[in-house]
Amino acid sequence: MRIDALSLFPEMFAVPMHDSIIGRAIENQTIDLEVTNFREFTEDKHRHVDDYPFGGGAGMLLQAQPIIDAYDHTKVVSQKAGYPAGKVILMDPAGKTFTQQDAEKLSSDEHLTFVCGHYEGYDERIRSIITDEYSLGDFVLTGGELPAMVMIDAITRLIPGVLGNNQSKVEESFSTGLLEEPQYTRPADFRGMKVPEVLMNGDHKKIALWNQKEALRRTYLRRPDLIDHRKLSSIQKKLFADVRIEEEEKQADKKKPFTED
Repeated sequence: MRIDALSLFPEMFAVPMHDSIIGRAIENQTIDLEVTNFREFTEDKHRHVDDYPFGGGAGMLLQAQPIIDAYDHTKVVSQKAGYPAGKVILMDPAGKTFTQQDAEKLSSDEHLTFVCGHYEGYDERIRSIITDEYSLGDFVLTGGELPAMVMIDAITRLIPGVLGNNQSKVEESFSTGLLEEPQYTRPADFRGMKVPEVLMNGDHKKIALWNQKEALRRTYLRRPDLIDHRKLSSIQKKLFADVRIEEEEKQADKKKPFTED
């Protein structure tokens, strides 16, 4: 996969995108990541890339010309390298909220281009090159670089060969539609906090059931909306019914009046 990012601050990508899993994928040429400073394509002698909005208003808008010319340049370079034009993604608060399902879909693309904005917004004509718009949520950031890097991380780790263990991406939170169950490592007893016995008895069938049940419990307690939108298997329905009974009993016990012996 080739990934292009158009940014005024390409140095922001230097460390996060060249360390750890993504860094190794770039070294192994599983991913081709290029960051282009669209200020280099401005036709303004002072190298301005922004201007005041027509009709008035607060703040400055990014001009269409530098971004579109930068995109045209990267498209030519990528096509010479054998990549299709691909999707062009605008990081914008008005965009669709990015999800794991979006990451899975985008991971099958050969070429993605991210447009990272700054200032108050964009000249609307920038959208003439955009195919998709995404947001990370209902909050404001200084620019589009951080959201783009988050998306790149989520997408590229799903590409075959990027993760050392392909099963990891299947078992992670949101890939299954549920949060992950609690997990433990050595020692078995840390300051009186013990690993559940079922995880140490070697019975893989019981362990698998425990994992499913505790994933359902954690999702029910922390993100019940995920269960509302998920179709549970017959086994999961039974496990979930047990979880709800257990949690209701816990709440009832908390409400019992305290009495001294």
